[in-house]
Parts: sequence; C-alpha cells; structure tokens
Amino acid sequence: MRASPPPRVDWPVMYHRWSDITFIHWRYPPAVVQRLLPPCLTVETFDGTAWVGLTPFLMEDVRTPGVPPLPWLSRFPETNLRTYVRDARGRGGLWFLSLDAGCLPAVLAARAGYWLPYFWSDMSVRVDGEQIGYRCRRRWPGPSGARWDADVETGPPLAEAEHDELAHFLTARYRLFTVVAGRLAAAEVEHPPWPLRHVRLLALDQELLRAGGLPAPDHAPLLHGSAGVPVRVGMWSWSS
Repeated sequence: MRASPPPRVDWPVMYHRWSDITFIHWRYPPAVVQRLLPPCLTVETFDGTAWVGLTPFLMEDVRTPGVPPLPWLSRFPETNLRTYVRDARGRGGLWFLSLDAGCLPAVLAARAGYWLPYFWSDMSVRVDGEQIGYRCRRRWPGPSGARWDADVETGPPLAEAEHDELAHFLTARYRLFTVVAGRLAAAEVEHPPWPLRHVRLLALDQELLRAGGLPAPDHAPLLHGSAGVPVRVGMWSWSS
C-alpha cells in the first residue's frame, strides 16, 4: 500500500528547494539498521529488507518566513545518510544517520534547532549536461576526513509503470524524526511528488556508510534522480 499523500504544512519555519538530487540506496538486514536507531523507533522494511539511502543534492532558496534568501546562506550542497522508520504510533518517516552540509551557519542552526547530526563539510555539486559530480570531505565536528565522491548520469523520466511501490517507499517521505532532550520528536515536510528520472552510476567512492556505523555493502545500489522540488518544513513537535 502506498504512503499517505503529502501533508500540508500550514506554518512552515523554513522554505527551500532540493535540486539535482540523486537517491542511492542499498539493502541491509533489518537487525543491522535497528541497532543504530533509538529504542522508540522501529526500522521500516520493504519485502523484509531495510534500506539505507545516500542522498546528495543542492539546497537552494533557503529562507525563513518573511525573510528573502540571503546570498551567503541560501544555496549550499548537502548529503544525507538516512533510513526509514516507524514510531510507536505507526507513523512512517526518516531517521538520519548523518547529514553533511557545505554551510557552517546552517549546520549550527540545524544542530541547535532540530538536534540533527549535521556535519560541516567541504562539498560541491557540479552539473555538466546530463552528468552530475558530487564531492564531500567532512570537516567538523568529530573526527574529520570522512569523504565520498560520486559521478552519475541522469536519464529519461520514469515511465508511469516504473513509479512502483519500491520507488515510492524510498522517495515519498514527508516526516523526519529526531530526539530532542531525550524525547522523540517529529517534523512534517511538504513538497510535491518527486519527478523521478533514471540514473546511471559512473563512479562511487564513499566512506559515509562506515562512518555511520554500517558495514560496507556487498551489492550494487539502486538509483533514482530528480531535478528537484520546492519544500516547506514545519517545526518539530513531540512524537509521543
């Protein structure tokens, strides 16, 4: 069964656009992922398998309500390492194992406001026709040096029949979970459905899975891509 339609965020605390995104996913045994989650969350599976996604993209037009985008804060690259979970109420959403961003003020704000595991990194997203190059070198906090490089080639849009249950499971996510002061909290995220495209992996060299506590995958990843969507993010509230 497909997930519920996107929620309506009536009082957003942040606007932005996720552009030039690639979804890179690997299968993992549920127990391997569960041990990385807080006790209040359960890993969500598809056909009995947990999934972990590496999702690089470009954050654009970042602003708060009533404030125009600022040139030095409104555009920067980001990479998320994420998995899919349910809370005690049965609500699905994202759990972030790490988030790397190329803007230190954004990293500090997200750590303070949403208690998310953001890292300040040297990052870039370079688009050359149908090819996209992603680069990331972690700087702060914690041990620095974790890195990842990827080159992909975007292809045609997915046909209607290719927008299957798995593609929906991996990309149609409208809630994030975090732990604030020891309690589970959630924030709603509103955006239109992803206009997904085929993506071919040209090169990948990454250390973020290991840095996130996961063993190296023993199989090729599944990829999807999108030019992007506009996003409205709500403030977190207690999940229970």
